[in-house]
Amino acid sequence: MHTLLITGPGGAGRTTVAAATALAAARQGRRVLLLSGDPGAPDDRLVELLGPTTGPVAEVAPGLRAVPVAHGIRAARIDSGEEFRAELVALQERGASLLGMLGGRPLGAEELTELPGAEQFALLRALRRAASAPGVDLLIVDMPPLHQAIATLALPAQLRRYLARLLPAERQAARALRPVLAQLAGVPMPAQWLYEAAARWDEELAAVEAVVESPATELRLVAEPGPASDEALRTGRLGLALHRLPVASLVANRTVPQDSADPWVADLAARQRKHADRWAAELTVVPLTHLGRDPRDLRDLTLLADTDGIAPREAAVYRRAWAVEDRLAEDGVLVWAVPLPGARKSDLDLIRRGDELLLTAGPYRRIVSLPSALRRCTVTGAALTDGELRVRFTPDPQLWPRER
Repeated sequence: MHTLLITGPGGAGRTTVAAATALAAARQGRRVLLLSGDPGAPDDRLVELLGPTTGPVAEVAPGLRAVPVAHGIRAARIDSGEEFRAELVALQERGASLLGMLGGRPLGAEELTELPGAEQFALLRALRRAASAPGVDLLIVDMPPLHQAIATLALPAQLRRYLARLLPAERQAARALRPVLAQLAGVPMPAQWLYEAAARWDEELAAVEAVVESPATELRLVAEPGPASDEALRTGRLGLALHRLPVASLVANRTVPQDSADPWVADLAARQRKHADRWAAELTVVPLTHLGRDPRDLRDLTLLADTDGIAPREAAVYRRAWAVEDRLAEDGVLVWAVPLPGARKSDLDLIRRGDELLLTAGPYRRIVSLPSALRRCTVTGAALTDGELRVRFTPDPQLWPRER
């Protein structure tokens, strides 16, 4: 299944572009599932644009319901509050014995209100469910704004790393010793459900991570050409590159006609074209014409769906590997090349910690495991050249095999 995640700076028109993209693909005969994961969007916005509905709400995948709309598109919306309440109630039931031992009283579903961050987990869980929906060729996800979308997509890998550190594989041995430790300490040890819950979380996070990192998953950015979008896109693309999330295209939304007789409109068009041309130097840009008002219904959306390039390609953009260059013969070093388009020297920082590298790029941070060859080296420098961070590693004589 091809998965297209649509995001961009706030207010850029992501929901409209997601609906237009879905309509254009469906008119080409593709079976489309449109998932709304933006907590700030009105509940009925997608149905308003693609409506009226053509059938009842039905389950398209376990735990995910959708309504059929124009051209056979199925539109689903995430209810993060309901998801949060169901998960917390289930967690309480699994840990009932521990809660009872501590004297705690379970909370009822009716008294639970979702906590900050619940939207992210609900979106990731819905993304995993939607990716396994039968009879779907193209999954389009209306994501939150760009910075929040990057943080959400990076979450599964980060949480799996935390779980591996806090509850490592050696916990199997610790489990066998728990009764002895309980007698020595005089207090009960953590219950079995904690480890079982961690295993379930890791399994679910791994499934979500597989969807995010799939070669068939890519992003479409949406921005209104102008100076306000430039910096947001630059830092956003930096975060996407750091997490190796490929960008398929950029929709330059609400562009005005180039041939207007109105001097003000002509000047605005020239300034928009300047920004769009700059973006087109690095990305495939799809200009989407301003209708003169916000799209209101299917008729308006059809005008946008007729735009060349708005329908996504069949093939996905594949992730660019972080290559290790062997320059031992020439310079005595190995070079790890990390593509970071748009990066500035002031944006970057890196720290070596054991077999991991802590990379910072603007407001984003990622901890990556070093390839095996680089683990036997020390970091001896780094340079930023043409949007690529080149980290130099010198072999450690005590760890590197000696030539015979």
